[in-house]
Amino acid sequence: MQSAVIRIGTRGSPLALAQAEEVKRRLHAAEALAPDAALIVPIRTTGDRITDRPLADAGGKGLFTKEIDEALIVGSIDLAVHSAKDLPTRLAPGIAIAACLPRADVRDAFISQTAGTLAELPKGAALGTSSLRRQAMALRIRPDLRIVGLRGNVETRLRRIGEGAADATLLAAAGLTRLGLLSSARSLIEPDEWLPAVGQGIIVITARAGDAATAARLAPIDHHDSSVALHTERAFLDVLDGSCRTPIGGLAVLSGGAVWFRGIIVAADGSRAHATERRGAIGDAAALGADAGAELRRQGGPDFFAGG
Repeated sequence: MQSAVIRIGTRGSPLALAQAEEVKRRLHAAEALAPDAALIVPIRTTGDRITDRPLADAGGKGLFTKEIDEALIVGSIDLAVHSAKDLPTRLAPGIAIAACLPRADVRDAFISQTAGTLAELPKGAALGTSSLRRQAMALRIRPDLRIVGLRGNVETRLRRIGEGAADATLLAAAGLTRLGLLSSARSLIEPDEWLPAVGQGIIVITARAGDAATAARLAPIDHHDSSVALHTERAFLDVLDGSCRTPIGGLAVLSGGAVWFRGIIVAADGSRAHATERRGAIGDAAALGADAGAELRRQGGPDFFAGG
């Protein structure tokens, strides 16, 4: 039985805490930990404090990890739990991905009081989202929609839709499921027609780079296929220099020793898109993702994301 207390850093939202609890449960099961041997440490991030403007205007995804990364580096926590889709494209110096839990539902959920699907929304309806990917994908299908900013944790966004702040919104099905709120969804959008964000559905654990002791403790709960899929998708994202300002979707699926990757870039106004896919051996997964990213970067050209 391990005796040292392991401190788990996380954002303080209900979803983030639920995900940290899942990591804690898995560590307890893997190591037969004493009840008080794992401690969850909530950390308020810059991204949590900014509610009056899009995160892309304030610095992007790293705003949800900055303070947590700092706590890791100084040693006030031992590991950190994140939604993989919230990780910045390039991790802060000294931070490394240490493990992934088994991937959950990758789909986006459609939430509305007035329609069952995106196609059923009335002409000119308001779609509330702060995600440029969801905005671009929606406008690609429904260019008549009005996009209105909608931020906050899952419960806040559900409440605001109920209050009429917008006619509909889109949320990750995995997050809704982890909170017991999937019944709020009117429908789920299949990846064949709507690729998810890179890493969507994966709970990822980061640690200090080179921290062999923590890596060893996490190894028993690391899900190999989910880790390979995430590294494939992030290799794709890295080549595209993806951020909150770039509408990008990507999904790697592993089966029978092979990987199938699909990626897409979409102009912010939905008017243009480029898509590609790769199939190959799992050992080549990250290289396949990077090659797919290079192809779309060439197809889109340097100005693709500039004007929407």
